[in-house]
Amino acid sequence: MTSSVSAHHKALRRSESFLSELAHADALFQGRVYEQYAAICYRWAPDRGPSEVLIVTSRETGRWIVPKGWPIKGKKPHEVAAIEAFEEAGARGKVKKKPFGYFTYLKQLADGSRVPCVVELHLLEVEQMVQDFPERGQRSSEWVSFVEAASRVREPELKGLLLAAERKLRKARDKK
Repeated sequence: MTSSVSAHHKALRRSESFLSELAHADALFQGRVYEQYAAICYRWAPDRGPSEVLIVTSRETGRWIVPKGWPIKGKKPHEVAAIEAFEEAGARGKVKKKPFGYFTYLKQLADGSRVPCVVELHLLEVEQMVQDFPERGQRSSEWVSFVEAASRVREPELKGLLLAAERKLRKARDKK
């Protein structure tokens, strides 16, 4: 089996495991739903459209995610997404005000409980990466293709949104 086929099967198993976990999560059907805001941070390759997306590891589990965080009083969702991109990965750039999409996941809290979160995603075109940022050393980050990012993240809806983002950005680039 080729490594890409093997990686694809591994990604499918992670998604199936996650979906199974969600199916048994009573938290999805009762109580409060929390909101978070996130950024799909991308950069352009010369003449080829968006070539890479920035993914980071979570501090708690080390799984691959996009930069995201809780609401900040006095800040709009797109502003929070941009702040999280900077704090978690040192990425600065132009963030879209309009949400690109939404995904859901179960957030594990410090007390071990898990709560459902709805995450509003915003596209952020990275213009600068800085070396000194608040969570440096607490996470890993990597620039990868959108397909690779989709294979690494656990949440099925986020996988689809990453692939949809690449299509949308490529179309926009082709129109220029």
